[in-house]
Amino acid sequence: MQLNGLLYIFPKELKLLIAVFLVLINIGFFSALLMVENTTSMNTTGIQENYLGNEADENAVEMKFQKSENQVLGIIHSHILTMSFLFFLMGIFVSLTKMPQKLKLFLMLEPFLSILLTFGGIYFLWKGITWFKYIIIFSGSLMTITFIVSSIIIFYQLVVPKSFENNKGLKE
Repeated sequence: MQLNGLLYIFPKELKLLIAVFLVLINIGFFSALLMVENTTSMNTTGIQENYLGNEADENAVEMKFQKSENQVLGIIHSHILTMSFLFFLMGIFVSLTKMPQKLKLFLMLEPFLSILLTFGGIYFLWKGITWFKYIIIFSGSLMTITFIVSSIIIFYQLVVPKSFENNKGLKE
């Protein structure tokens, strides 16, 4: 079955549904990034303090305590389940776009590796293996870039008519 470019021929109603879904998950994704920025300052020290606490730092602006095992497992559990489902749906939409196969496969599969590394990394960081904070930063950043690129490609192919693309030399 040929999926490459199938998104272009979807009925307008289905394109609208996907576009609205895309807008909402982007709002949710970026509001989550704001929360991560507020809790970790988007740096390795902030990530470590968020899970291991900073009680020993008398000069800390905000006192943070080490998360309990239940808190960490709850964060990991809920994020792995919801983000896996989110990226599964994004992967389906990406599979229907028109783009080179290798890029498509990367955009479809990479987020799952990043989910595993980011949230597995949080667990190992919490267990005291502090160098995992670098893996968390890298994989979380890669996941975000992949999400943004996928969203832009999907949205573009939902709103730009295929006839416009064909006139630009992107014929099948």
